[in-house]
Amino acid sequence: MPKLKTHRGAAKRFKVTGSGKIKRSKAYKGHLLTGKSPKRGRNLRKSALVPDVQYDNIKKLLPYMF
Repeated sequence: MPKLKTHRGAAKRFKVTGSGKIKRSKAYKGHLLTGKSPKRGRNLRKSALVPDVQYDNIKKLLPYMF
């Protein structure tokens, strides 16, 4: 069988935690920040976890990270 390739775009966006959960960064932090409140900007800095519904799809993109 051929080897599975890692989806390089996904590899740059997701990290796997020690317990096997997938960590992601939040969206809407790239530009147009003057219209967003400082509180919202601070909260967008924090990382989040991928929901359980999307977990299997992301896992297929990152075959060697698990």
